[in-house]
Parts: sequence; C-alpha cells; structure tokens
Amino acid sequence: MTTAEKIVLHEKFWKGEGPSLLFIPPNDGLLYDMTDYVNRFHDPRLMWEGETARSRSAVGWPTDGIPSIRPNLGVIVVPALGGQDFEVTAESMPWPGRPMPFDEIRAIRDRNIADSPVYALLEGFYRNNDLNPDPEIRAYMADNQGVFDVAHLLCGDDIFYALMDPDRAAEVKEIMEVALDLFLRASRAMKEFNHEEPGSMIHGHGTPQGLYFPDAGIRISEDTATLLSPEMIDEVILPYVERSVEPFGGAFLHYCGLHPTLFDQLTGLSCIRAVDLGNPEKYDLEYLLERCARTGTVLYCRIPGLEGEHWRDYVTRVGRLVARTGARVVMRPLVVPGTREECEEMLGIWHELTAV
Repeated sequence: MTTAEKIVLHEKFWKGEGPSLLFIPPNDGLLYDMTDYVNRFHDPRLMWEGETARSRSAVGWPTDGIPSIRPNLGVIVVPALGGQDFEVTAESMPWPGRPMPFDEIRAIRDRNIADSPVYALLEGFYRNNDLNPDPEIRAYMADNQGVFDVAHLLCGDDIFYALMDPDRAAEVKEIMEVALDLFLRASRAMKEFNHEEPGSMIHGHGTPQGLYFPDAGIRISEDTATLLSPEMIDEVILPYVERSVEPFGGAFLHYCGLHPTLFDQLTGLSCIRAVDLGNPEKYDLEYLLERCARTGTVLYCRIPGLEGEHWRDYVTRVGRLVARTGARVVMRPLVVPGTREECEEMLGIWHELTAV
C-alpha cells in the first residue's frame, strides 16, 4: 500500500468507517537511533539522511503506518528556541542546561527564535527534505513539549516551589504565558518549514511510522503533569493545554508515568484526538479502551503482551477487546512476528477483528 493509499485508510479510520490501525515495526523497534548522534545533531544533512534511512525500512512493509521522519533533536527544541542552554552527548538524548532565572524567562517574549542555532537546525532539516522529496516518506514536527513541560524545562524544579507559594502566583502565571507564547511560535515555525496546514498533520511520535491526523495539527507532551494533583492539573495544566491546541484544531497528546486521573482528565477534553501512554504496562487495558470509547478518544499506544504470548494469540486477544469495547486504536505491537509473511497475516487478523 502506498503512502497516498494509507492516508485514505487513515481518513476512513477517523470517520469511523474502517478498522483500527496496526503499526508493525520492520526493524528492531528502537525508539531512537543514537549512531553518530552528536554529529547528526549539529548537521541537518546528516540528521535528514539518518532519519530517512531509518524510515525507508517501512516503505512497502505490511503495516498501516506512513513512513515518516523528523529532526530528532529531543525535548530541548522549544526551550532552546527561547535561549536556554542545552547539552548534547553521544550517550543520551539532549538535555537542557541550567534553569533560567525569572527575569531571563520574562525576556523570552522579546526574543527572536530565529536567533537560536536550533532554529537553523530545524530549517535545514526540512530544506533537505524539500530538496530530496520522496512521495512515500513524510516529514513531521520535532519534539515539542506542552506548555507546562516547557515551563518546567525553563525553570527547573523551582516551578514546583513556585506553584506551592501563594505569593508567587503572579510569577507562575507569567511563566506559563511565556511558555505558551514560545510553544506557539516554535510550533508555527516548524509547521511552516514543513509546509503543513495548521489544522492537520502526519506524526510519527519518534518512530519511523506516522499517523495522518485530518483534524489535529499539533502533538504535545505533558510528562511533568504526572507530578501534580488532579486539582492542580485542572487549575494549571488543562487551561493551557486547551489554549495551546486551539490554533491547531486538535492535538495528539503523550505523557509518561502512572496517573490514571490525568488520563481521565485529558480524555475528557474535546480537543484531544488521541493519547499515547509512555508506560501502558502500568494501566488496565480494558479500562483504557472503555474510557476511550466513551470519550471518542483514540488510543495510540504500545500494548504489552502476556508472558510467553505468541503473536497470533496477542493480536487476537487485543483485537477482540478493541472490538468488544468499541474503542478506536492505533496499536504499536510489542509482540511481533519474525517474517514478512507472518506480519502480513498479523495485519489481516487485526483488520478483520477491528473492522467497523
């Protein structure tokens, strides 16, 4: 199936007219490729070449995923565009440098994000993609953390002390407003580089396979929210999620960690089209599916297998549960066959079981 045909398949999925989707990995399934990472980070051409080579393995593979690439620059992208230092090493993904004092954070409003070296890395990656177009491979946005995650990266752990101090309420509000403004400027710049409409996107969520979102134009991550109480999430997180998503029509949202109430709160927002859990093994799958079915939210997720479970039993078990709950799912399987022929069989079983 070509990329153009997969986009049609994804459109039908979002309309409720087709089966749930299965993104079968064609390789080792590693989330990140760290080969020669430091050089690739600083060279947009090398970054584009590495990500494209990784994605080509999905071209023509029996999977519903669209072969996809992004500038793999880690969580530092948005804070770095605001002027925060960062560190790049060969052993791990980039990480922000020192937390910024309040006065420096306040000054981000007046900062031209094009002055950041990371802006040039982003622009260079998408320019390389423009110069070397492949109709089967689609580019998507670099990692853009949500507003509170950005505030946490900029401030460091002092953000938690500020949240607990009534005398710093005005400071917290200003930090969040700065983070929102920076998030929006960074996201719009990346979408413009990629010639992407505001209200739609393809997103691979760090993998070489992407999902077409016809009614959502942004992906956000709110990992830090798992450290807050439900009341604080309602007060601090959700309003900024909604404000950050509004210009893009809807969002695909990710977070790591165990926080069932956060899952309920996020799936209760009409602007959240799909949710990915970084630690799905910590949740009850049936509850997740039932909740998503009730709220109309797509569960885009890795789904763990049972100990010693064969791939046929795995895809049958999950597929039947998806069908019974009425949920819509984009599954990244964690139990995968060893041959192409078996992957084709797995895809067929999944489509048959989850067909609407």
